[in-house]
Amino acid sequence: MKNSLLLCLVFICFFVLPSCVKKDASAGNQQKVLTAVEAVRKRLSDSLHTAVPSLSVLIQTPSEKIFASAAAEEGLRITARTYYRFASMTKNFTATSILNMYEAGWLDYKAKIIDPMPGSTTPYVPATPDWDFPNKNIITIEQLLQHSAGVFDVDNDTVPGYKGHSYTEYTQMMDPTHQFTTTEMVKVLKDKNLVYFAPGTNHHYSNTGYSILAEIIKRVYTLRAGKEKTYGDYLLDSVTGSKAPMPITGLHFPVLASDITLPDPRLLGTVLNPGGTIEKFDKFNMSAQIGEGNVYGTMEDANTWIRSLMKGGNVLTRGTIQLMQKDLSPGAPDYALGCTFKQNLGYGHNGARIGYLNLMVYDPETDVSVVTQLSLWDLRDGFNSFIKCFNAIYDAGYAARTALGYPGKP
Repeated sequence: MKNSLLLCLVFICFFVLPSCVKKDASAGNQQKVLTAVEAVRKRLSDSLHTAVPSLSVLIQTPSEKIFASAAAEEGLRITARTYYRFASMTKNFTATSILNMYEAGWLDYKAKIIDPMPGSTTPYVPATPDWDFPNKNIITIEQLLQHSAGVFDVDNDTVPGYKGHSYTEYTQMMDPTHQFTTTEMVKVLKDKNLVYFAPGTNHHYSNTGYSILAEIIKRVYTLRAGKEKTYGDYLLDSVTGSKAPMPITGLHFPVLASDITLPDPRLLGTVLNPGGTIEKFDKFNMSAQIGEGNVYGTMEDANTWIRSLMKGGNVLTRGTIQLMQKDLSPGAPDYALGCTFKQNLGYGHNGARIGYLNLMVYDPETDVSVVTQLSLWDLRDGFNSFIKCFNAIYDAGYAARTALGYPGKP
C-alpha cells in the first residue's frame, strides 16, 4: 500500500504537476498580455478623450501563442478569427507574389516594366497610349517594389482637378460602385503629368506603384495560364490557396467593385470625423486598391502568413526572403521589397484603410511574431489625432512583447 501511494505521488509530482504548472503559466501570460494591451488602449482613450472600441494583439513565441482583445465594452471584443481589412499589409502579399514568379523564372524583378516577359514579346505593362505615364520607360519592377520609382500616388495624394481629393476618393464619392482599373489610374498620371522624382533617386510611398505591380502579376499569370487571369487568381492558386505550401483559406483578394462584404464574424472600422460625426465601415469597394490594399482575413491568418513566410516555411526560399528584409545599415531606405522593419518588432507591414489600423511583423532574433489591430481612425484633429491611433498599433505590439519578457519599445 505504501509503495503504491509513493508511486502515485511520484507520478503526480513528475507528470501531472508540470502539466498544471505549464497551463497556469500560459493562463498567467494570457492575463499579462491582456493587461498590457488594455493599458495601451486606455492611454489612447485618455489622450483622445473618447472611447476606443477595441485594440487586439496576437503574439506567438517559440513556446506559445496568445490572443488578447481589449475593448471599451465586453461586446466589442473580437476573436483571432474575426474578419477585417488588411489594407496595406496587402503589399507584402504582392511583393511575395512577384518574388515567387521570379523564383519560377516567370519574371525578372530587375527588369524594366517595358521589357518583354520571359519567353514572349509581350511587355510587363501594356504598350498603349494610356500607359505612357512619366518615366515609364526607365522604371524597374524592383523600384516599384521598394517605392523608389517616383510613381505618383493617385490613391493617397491630392490630384489637381478633383476638388482637393485623390483621384480614387473623388471617383468613389461620385460613384461608390465604380469599377476601377489600373489603366485608368495610370492614365491620370499621364494626363496630369504627375511624378515625384526620377526613378532610383529617392523614395516615396506609392499605392499606385503597387497597383502597377498587381497588373504585372495579372499579365504574367495570364500569359502562363494561356487564358485571362486576375491578381486574385494568382494569389489563390499559387500563394495562399489549397495548392500553396502553407494554405491559408481565410484570406480573400477582391478585385470586383461588387465584392464589398466581409464574412461573419466581421469587425467594423470606426471613423471619427471633424465635427463629431461617426462612421462605421465594413463594406467597401476595393477595386481601386488591388495589390496595394485589397486583402482581407483574420488575425490568425495574418500571423500564419508573416510567421511562415519570414521563417522560410512558405512559398519563398530563405535567400529570396532576404531580398524582402530591410538593409539595417545607417542611411539605408526604410523600405525593402514589400517589407518594413521596426527594431524589437521585426519585419512585416502595417495597414490603414477606412477605420482599420493593422500591423503584422516577425522578429527573427527572438522567433516572435506579432499581429495588432485597432478599429479606429480619429480624424477630429486631423493628423494629430490620427497618428495617435496609428502609433497605438506599434505600442500594443511592444507592450505584448514586454509582458512576456522580450525586448520592447526602443
